[in-house]
Amino acid sequence: QVRMVESGGGLVQPGGSLRLSCVASGRTFSTSAMGWFRQPPGKDREFVAAITWGDMIKYYAAAVKGRFTISKENANTVALRMNSLKPEDTAVYYCAAADAIRVPDARTSTDSYGYDYWGQGTQVTVSS
Repeated sequence: QVRMVESGGGLVQPGGSLRLSCVASGRTFSTSAMGWFRQPPGKDREFVAAITWGDMIKYYAAAVKGRFTISKENANTVALRMNSLKPEDTAVYYCAAADAIRVPDARTSTDSYGYDYWGQGTQVTVSS
């Protein structure tokens, strides 16, 4: 069984920074891509960023491009560095991983149906 655990959320002022981390565990864990999604209050879950595990291709939502950076830390850890945070970035942030049998592309890496494993979420609140 695969377990995904996010950390690093919290309260930050507008313009501030946060770094989220997600660690996957499980005897059989192997992935082809990992990503971050978020769900703002009262809204649907949306794509934030993704990285393919083999060739390290990165994808970003337009709303975060230039402010957020996704990175592969090691074989089972992905991080999301968030700079210049805005109140509209307030959301529960979820980490996700695609099973290794998948072949990720731009379409599957940026949509929730392209992922098999999910974390429980971590709250990010941007407010003064």
